[in-house]
Amino acid sequence: MNSNKKIAFIGYSGHAFVCIETAQAMNLDILGYHEFTESKNNPYKLPFLDIEEKFEQHDAMLFGSIGDNYIREKVYHKIIAVKEGVFTTLQHPSAIVSSTAKIGVNTLISAGVIINPLSEIGIGCIINTGAVVEHECKIKDFAHIAPGAILAGNVTVGERSFIGAGSVVKQGVTIGKDVIVGAGAVVIKDIPDGQTVVGNPAKPIV
Repeated sequence: MNSNKKIAFIGYSGHAFVCIETAQAMNLDILGYHEFTESKNNPYKLPFLDIEEKFEQHDAMLFGSIGDNYIREKVYHKIIAVKEGVFTTLQHPSAIVSSTAKIGVNTLISAGVIINPLSEIGIGCIINTGAVVEHECKIKDFAHIAPGAILAGNVTVGERSFIGAGSVVKQGVTIGKDVIVGAGAVVIKDIPDGQTVVGNPAKPIV
């Protein structure tokens, strides 16, 4: 976490609300939010900071509070092409994160998350409420581990993949990039890039 205690969000809807309350739990000073237009739904009464391209008009750190993995990645790369080192990471105080784990910038570690030793979480990931990432897992950039998902040890999750709520991934399994694992699925073998799987055991949707 950068020593700058001020933060501005990019995106202001459902997922952003979780990010905002995480920042509040961390006692950060929330400057406002960037969006295409000013939101009519403003439950936190945050100031509208205009489109994300205007981020250089303030000195707050940024956080990409966008739920869609692909859009979150696109916005991140657009911003760092202009200026590097402006994104921060959010980790809820109730999360348990090993001192040997590595967490990338612009990643959200939500309430109740457990990340165990030697795991590596990439840039722009979402590790959502109550998810468990066991020892030596590798979560690649812009992946999303949904609420209550459990990854056993030595699991790899590829870029932009989505691991659905309450799903379980067996130890040592490799999940490719751009994969969708449906809610409650039980993954017991490797999944190639771009596949969507559901069920117990998880099988591709034909």
